[in-house]
Amino acid sequence: MTLPSLEKLRDIVRAAARDELLPLFAEVARQIKHDGSIVTEADVAMQRRLKADLLHHWPDIAFLGEEMTGREQERLTASAGNGLWCVDPLDGTSNYAAGIPFFAVSLALIADGRSEVGLVYDPIRDECFMGRRGEGAWLDNIAFSGPKPSLPDGIRRCIAAVDFKRLAPPLAAQLGAHPPYGSQRNFGASSLEWCWVAYGRFHLYLHGAQKLWDYAAGSLILSEAGGRACTLDGEDVFCLGVATRSVVAAASPSLFSEWKGWIDHNWNMSGR
Repeated sequence: MTLPSLEKLRDIVRAAARDELLPLFAEVARQIKHDGSIVTEADVAMQRRLKADLLHHWPDIAFLGEEMTGREQERLTASAGNGLWCVDPLDGTSNYAAGIPFFAVSLALIADGRSEVGLVYDPIRDECFMGRRGEGAWLDNIAFSGPKPSLPDGIRRCIAAVDFKRLAPPLAAQLGAHPPYGSQRNFGASSLEWCWVAYGRFHLYLHGAQKLWDYAAGSLILSEAGGRACTLDGEDVFCLGVATRSVVAAASPSLFSEWKGWIDHNWNMSGR
């Protein structure tokens, strides 16, 4: 497969976001999906736009979007032979609908059972994080691959992005009572949180349950930037399917080793 240009993908996503997302930011009506999450007309319009634009340029690559039915998603992930676009048209819908300026568009190209290209676009900041397997990671046109500066005192000085509501209660309680990091955030748009870890705005990351479109692009960008990630059980995060995956990640291998070690110890101590 000839991989598409990152610049061309960025232009497609940026134009779609400016047309479909920004005009309705904080003013869109919302609905509740069967799983309790929020969907807006902007989610649907953005997915429709990206599907049309991507299929126009690359008609042989199938399209998987978050707003498809579960049956469609299962069919597409089971038959991704000639490549598969994996898209979250609006990651952080609750933020978007409430007027909180932290949401993103996530796009990955999956081939041979792994992400080959990843792109996460933040329309508010006009920032586009991009990665290509084996070639590096970029914020717009500036490469940021390579080792991150070390921090004194290890993870004790780190900023951690932790999603508490999807963690097992004993582990969440341990983190709340005895946090090993300096401070904690959770901004509510998983794909963008991956990229902020990759770029070094966050240092540590923990999430209990993400879908393929939450991590397909961001996990590649983190890896290409020199970060590390796995599930709570130590498996690769990436799995071509619709099941949820936990995430333990850090901006550098040394921080990851300390972070994962603390989690393993305290998860076991809390009755894993």
